[in-house]
Amino acid sequence: METKTAHIDELISTFLSEGLEADVLEELKAWIAESEENRVHFMKCQEIWFSAVQEQEGKYYDQEKAFELFEKRVEKQKAEKRKARIPVWRGLYKYAVAILLFGFISYFSYQKGENSLRNALAEIEVEAPSGSQTRLHLPDGTTVLLNSDSRITYAQDFGVNSREVTLQGEGYFEVAHNQKIPFYVKTEDVQVRVLGTKFNFRDYPEDGEVVVSLIEGKVALKNKIRQEADLVLMPDEQMVLDKKEKVMKKESMNAQAVLQWAEGCLSFDETPLLEVAKILERSYDVEIEFTEESLKELRFYGNFNRTKQGLNDILNALSATGKVHYMLKGEKIVLY
Repeated sequence: METKTAHIDELISTFLSEGLEADVLEELKAWIAESEENRVHFMKCQEIWFSAVQEQEGKYYDQEKAFELFEKRVEKQKAEKRKARIPVWRGLYKYAVAILLFGFISYFSYQKGENSLRNALAEIEVEAPSGSQTRLHLPDGTTVLLNSDSRITYAQDFGVNSREVTLQGEGYFEVAHNQKIPFYVKTEDVQVRVLGTKFNFRDYPEDGEVVVSLIEGKVALKNKIRQEADLVLMPDEQMVLDKKEKVMKKESMNAQAVLQWAEGCLSFDETPLLEVAKILERSYDVEIEFTEESLKELRFYGNFNRTKQGLNDILNALSATGKVHYMLKGEKIVLY
């Protein structure tokens, strides 16, 4: 067993550093497909390798040192796994991101050969499941915090000639500055173009509006569902796009209130109960039903810290208004 594990780790190391011959690559693919544990192990090795490469950025890039760092980190993780006698990879991925590989490429092609990248296109998808949040660091140094029930997709060659991601749901972006390569965030409805800035972007498919809130820097917004002039935002401004009206509108906003979710808080300020229910469903991975349509229009105020207050606290606060009550019906929450 140990011999096979060592062999597989050697294949992964070779794949990431210089690539594999077709027949050997098929062997690695088959091993990855054998089990979920194998797939997660491979993904973790990719993450460790890529972080090793990232640490060399901004300095003189030394291929041998980066590879040596990668091997040391893998050995460290394996040693910790043997010592703890628990599935470390699974533990680290309690809220695992789903990475969909449509092709295999060598990470060194990122540094050494743009042609190899273009010919071996692959795509990475990172997801924050309902009830959790996910933070990720993109290859260019950009940081993204995904809210519950959100996902982001980007190409394996991200940062070579372009910086483009596709978002579904809500994410807070702190974009690394790059004058030569603008950063794009796209949804089905809106495209955001930036050079380096901080902003929040919310566009859930089931929501009736798209909201982009600028915290720092400057962004240009393009309406993808109706032709109109691009809209430029400055700090403390936000764009709201009603999906029915299909027009982008600019308004002022409170940055602190917008980013409450990123700090583990839920903030409602005259929020329709229908919207409150959607937020609770995403945040706590539950299903909420209404017995009457009129309840959806009720407005609700409240601030809750998710680290100290749970779903029951919020539901009890709703009931305390005297305008709405709740009951459990199987695995569903019914508001009446």
